[in-house]
Amino acid sequence: MTMPYAKVNGLEMYYEIHGAAHANRRPLVLLHGGATAIGLSFGAVLPALSAGRRVIAPELQGHGHTADTDRDLTVPYLASDVVALLDELGVPQADVLGYSLGGLTALEIAVRYPDRVGRLVMVSAPYTQDGMRDEIRTPDYSSPLLPTQADFQDMAAAYAAVAPHPEHFETFLGKVSAAAHAPLPWTADDLRGLAAPTLLLLGDRDFVHVEHAAEMQRLIPDARLAVLPDTTHMTVLRQPPVVLPLLEDFLTSAVCAS
Repeated sequence: MTMPYAKVNGLEMYYEIHGAAHANRRPLVLLHGGATAIGLSFGAVLPALSAGRRVIAPELQGHGHTADTDRDLTVPYLASDVVALLDELGVPQADVLGYSLGGLTALEIAVRYPDRVGRLVMVSAPYTQDGMRDEIRTPDYSSPLLPTQADFQDMAAAYAAVAPHPEHFETFLGKVSAAAHAPLPWTADDLRGLAAPTLLLLGDRDFVHVEHAAEMQRLIPDARLAVLPDTTHMTVLRQPPVVLPLLEDFLTSAVCAS
């Protein structure tokens, strides 16, 4: 595993490369969730996903090892950073799997830079804010659908361990929350125009309404939808025996050129 930094769009972006290039598989880009980083989002599935392909896992603006800047934290900016990283690495096209905020970023890449995405996996991410459940917006964080106190402690501990400025955690959370609740830039026609084969994955107790995900499936040509039972936003990718077969089947259902 390599763990370098790349200078992209004014960021010193941290990224990891796992696994090795495979002649018949595109690289897979993993984009983590908001307020987390590579390990918290993908620790349960990363070893298996990188067993037969090269996996590129960046940490987005302000997350993990990547320092924040004065720039607003927006989905279009995050997407342009990832594309710039792929340019730096000489990767013309990759499969992209994004979770939560990373799922929004993955969709933006697929819409605005369609030639860069082979296959798209959106985990627990809507295409409009109307797709989010009202109960997750409670100001007192009382909904059982939201991250638990233990989840927030894990986020804070992970940030403190590696962030260049760990004292900025509360400010960072504010920027992430603003990005997650900002108006989203896509239309139904954007989804209808997606060229990448797409898998939508979420839990039945996720932040995103199952009905909204079903609407996305209808809009995106030939999209697949998988809903995991008794699963919240935080636990979708923490079930390797359930999730990995779905991902492997989708990512390897046709030969993918590197």
